[in-house]
Amino acid sequence: MDDQLLDLYTDYLISSFGLTTATGLSALLGGSLSHDKITRFLATPPRTAADLWRIVKPFVRQIQRQDGVMIIDDSIAEKPSSDENDIVCWHYDHAHDCLVKGINFLSCLYPAADVSLPVGFAVIAKTETYVDKKDGKSKRRSPVSKNELYQTLLRQAQQNQIPFQFVLNDVWFSSAANMKFVKHNLKKDFVMPLKANRKVAVGWDAKLQGQFVRVDALPLEPHTRLEVYLEGVDFARFLVKQIFTNKDGSTGVQYLVTSDANLTVDQMIALYQKRWNVEPYHKSLKQNAALEKSPTHTVRTQTNHIFAALCAYIKLEMLKVSTHLNHFALRAKLYLRALDVAYSALADLNPVRLAA
Repeated sequence: MDDQLLDLYTDYLISSFGLTTATGLSALLGGSLSHDKITRFLATPPRTAADLWRIVKPFVRQIQRQDGVMIIDDSIAEKPSSDENDIVCWHYDHAHDCLVKGINFLSCLYPAADVSLPVGFAVIAKTETYVDKKDGKSKRRSPVSKNELYQTLLRQAQQNQIPFQFVLNDVWFSSAANMKFVKHNLKKDFVMPLKANRKVAVGWDAKLQGQFVRVDALPLEPHTRLEVYLEGVDFARFLVKQIFTNKDGSTGVQYLVTSDANLTVDQMIALYQKRWNVEPYHKSLKQNAALEKSPTHTVRTQTNHIFAALCAYIKLEMLKVSTHLNHFALRAKLYLRALDVAYSALADLNPVRLAA
């Protein structure tokens, strides 16, 4: 992508409060840039995590720290009105417990010094079709699993020499394969949640004898640590039962495990709380960086729009540092300025006044 066009397009994504189109950006620039040129810019070969790293690298170098964490999570950019293709398809949304039509993508997020920067991303492409044996319907699937993409993104982060000590993710990525990858391949540690029905063995002898029990069946007191072994994993983990209160006043239970034997219970909980940086990241991408506001309809243009939205988010994060305003406050400021300009323009037109 041409860097100047990317700069213009990302500014447009931040400034826009409606659909973001090539025609709209061209009109905003007074026709100095044709909508065809913007369309061609979006139709270039899809941008990758390597392209994102080139953009974000100088900002990461400003905030990086040796004891940093790396967060992997996925989200869905909903596209209910777009035609289905390899990336716009149906995905199961765990948050809403239903199928959602849109673009599913993974992010590798690096939070440090009150800034969270995406250092890698991957778009799920369901390029294969198959017949579901349960209902006989033709469906799509990706030849590459999310767990494979999870490992690829972390490997890229390490190759880019981003310093981090821990990997954080939600329960959907807490597989034995991912745990072994982080510990053995990356030589890093992790803090991950476990499902209540995940089976563990208490002690090495119990593991050797195959005495595995459900996590929620363990006589584990809250806020205490227990050494356990999981099936398929060749090293001990340290399990903590966390009790918390939900927004509605109900009580929730979360089981956390770490590969670091030196972490205290409080340190485990504090570390995992950093994973919540990914929630405002996803929210701001959608509400402040126009992630879901593009009517593009090809795999190339849709992928490049997502890439541009990630770049727009990076701009917002660095603006947050310089202005001491969060993304929503920044956008509110832009909106008020836009209203002021519109109000002045209306006054110049000498609008009709309603007499009493």
